Amino acid sequence: MRSNLQQLLRFAFNGVLGCAADVAVLYLAMLAGTSFYSGRVLSFLSAVWLTWRLNRRYTFAASGSSAWQEWWRYLTVMLGGGAVNYGVSSLLVHSLPAHFWLPALAVAVGSLAGMSVNFIAARYFVFTQKPQE
Repeated sequence: MRSNLQQLLRFAFNGVLGCAADVAVLYLAMLAGTSFYSGRVLSFLSAVWLTWRLNRRYTFAASGSSAWQEWWRYLTVMLGGGAVNYGVSSLLVHSLPAHFWLPALAVAVGSLAGMSVNFIAARYFVFTQKPQE
């Protein structure tokens, strides 16, 4: 079993990759004509899928349940941190003057705000370890 610090560092690294995917999908969605707010829904779901795959493989051992069940559990618990993320990013976009880089900054700050909630949720509610016998 990996130490909590190793898990946190891997989770944070995967979060950076997820944040990059989040920003990329958001900008693509906005180029396609969506608003920042609806684009965030699409980009968040993309980032959650990517981080689930990375965290399942590199951060935590698979939970022993089916991947399908694990995905839905992961998505469900990520909604807590996602709500924090969405709230912070929306507040920044609403409060600061418009600029090309503002959505990327808002996603990054929102991701940092939601990371601790998401780590705890992933560690204790998704990728739970059964005791060794």
